Amino acid sequence: MLVRKTLSAIALGLVIAGSATPSFAQRSDQRSNAARDAAVRDCSMQASKWSNGAYQTQQFAIYSNCMVEHGQQP
Repeated sequence: MLVRKTLSAIALGLVIAGSATPSFAQRSDQRSNAARDAAVRDCSMQASKWSNGAYQTQQFAIYSNCMVEHGQQP
C-alpha cells in the first residue's frame, strides 16, 4: 500500500514537471524583445563580415561574443 502511494506521488510529480513547458517562462516584456531584436541585428551584421565557407567558426564566435556583450543569450 505504501509503495503504491509513493509511486503514485512520483508519477504525479513527473506529470506536473512535464507539463511545465518553457512557454510558461516566456517574457511578455516588449522592451526585452526589442533589445534582443536589436542585438540579433547588430551581431548578425558583425558576423556577416566573415565568409561562411572559410571562416564559419569565426563567424559563430563573433556572433556569440557580440550577443553576450549585449547581455543576451546567443
